[in-house]
Amino acid sequence: MPRPIHATIHTEALRHNLLRARRSMPDARAWAVVKANAYGHGIERVFEGLRGADGFALLDLAEAERIRALGWRGPILLLEGVFEPRDLETCSRLGLAHAVHCDAQIDWLAAHKTQTPHHVFLKMNSGMNRLGFTPARYRAAWARLNALPQVDEIGLMTHFSDADGPRGIAHQREAFEAATRDLPGERCVANSAAILRHAGDAGLRSDWVRPGIVLYGSAADYPAHSAADWGLQPTMTLATRIIGMQDLLPGATVGYGSRFRAEAPLRIGVAACGYADGYPRLCDTGTPVLVNGVRTRILGRVSMDMLTVDLTPVPDAGLGAEVTLWGRASAASGPAGRGALLSIDEVAHAAGTVGYELMCALAQRVPVSVE
Repeated sequence: MPRPIHATIHTEALRHNLLRARRSMPDARAWAVVKANAYGHGIERVFEGLRGADGFALLDLAEAERIRALGWRGPILLLEGVFEPRDLETCSRLGLAHAVHCDAQIDWLAAHKTQTPHHVFLKMNSGMNRLGFTPARYRAAWARLNALPQVDEIGLMTHFSDADGPRGIAHQREAFEAATRDLPGERCVANSAAILRHAGDAGLRSDWVRPGIVLYGSAADYPAHSAADWGLQPTMTLATRIIGMQDLLPGATVGYGSRFRAEAPLRIGVAACGYADGYPRLCDTGTPVLVNGVRTRILGRVSMDMLTVDLTPVPDAGLGAEVTLWGRASAASGPAGRGALLSIDEVAHAAGTVGYELMCALAQRVPVSVE
């Protein structure tokens, strides 16, 4: 039989999370963000769950080709715009909207020969200091674009750096509103954290919202809030099985570097999952896992292909017992554990990172199915 590790993508959870984002800002249209191969889930695997969105937002032309190949005829947005002049030809062929964040991209549009004017979103650097025109230069960039026959619609866009934290969005929202006052065009400003945390902000206007991590069941502001706090459902489950067990005497150690030492007799299980599967090596003793749906912990250091778990809370667990690394325990866990949840954010927090990274790091060798 194949190695027992397996990932499952939950279509109904994707639909649920999209609707949750829509409920926060019901008057806005929604770009479903599927960059990074749908945050590691796979564009083709999430398409059915997210096709209720008004458009898809992503980074590169190959991903846009894949969305079109699935039969999508609606809007697609390139969040970083084009990377060289010839990309504009592909935008014309595929009917892609694209961000404009620098003078070079305007120059490329000015030199581009096309029969179909482009739909662009002019990006402002309102304080994130990654991409975009500063507020002082924004209106001049808009005027350049507006003068081009190659450009039809000009949307107005920015990105919040602190929507998930105590600083909030007011400083950027105010800079954006001041620089775009009286400019025509649809606004696209609210990311996942803004959708969840700032939907009630009377000054927040976003004709388009960009739900990203919220679609995949992760809380953008964990640990301040959990996914459950926001009413989100996990869209990816990573599970494996116990392939071996050991009975430890007091003083026995576990794994490379002997990072865990038993203080009393202890039964442990060896699970078929390691950092080569995308599970974080930085997870250490205490990182939560579910065994047969019962919450327990990792012991010692994560290896390339294996990790060890404490079987104290599940004394009846034997070879083949289900180990849920994150997501939802299956019916195979038995009546006591069926449907138990382990948030990917908890696991990521134990590794000193965020749920985004774990999703995107799922290794190619892990088989994936869709339900």
